[in-house]
Amino acid sequence: MKRIESNVKQIPYSQESVYAKVSDLSNLRELLERIPEDQKHNIKLENLECTTDRVSTTVSPIGKVEFVIISREPFKCVKMETTQSPVKLILWIQIVSTGDSNCKIKLTADADLNIFMAKMVEKPLTEALDKLADTLAMIPY
Repeated sequence: MKRIESNVKQIPYSQESVYAKVSDLSNLRELLERIPEDQKHNIKLENLECTTDRVSTTVSPIGKVEFVIISREPFKCVKMETTQSPVKLILWIQIVSTGDSNCKIKLTADADLNIFMAKMVEKPLTEALDKLADTLAMIPY
């Protein structure tokens, strides 16, 4: 497994409110609506389906990708894994309180990649995690 981490992002909302939003995958639609217009051309999602515990989409050129939440640690962490994807991926969002109305988040992914693939996808996957963390830091909770 190759571990990839985003940068830590400060969020001006309470740990509880951030957890409430990210622990329900049906909120993903709102997150996607907040992606800046100049970045939307980089994200090619089709057939997006979101429920509380599951999200699936077709990502061009990767194909169908589906994540399901496998654990929730209230207010601290949401962990999910792919159930359908070209690569097995475990993703978790960690949330740490830094005050009554502030917290920090970090995204971590463990990808089941061979050494050759790891070298090819490490940079794009790191960039994707950082962009997702940036977006999570910008949305209202």
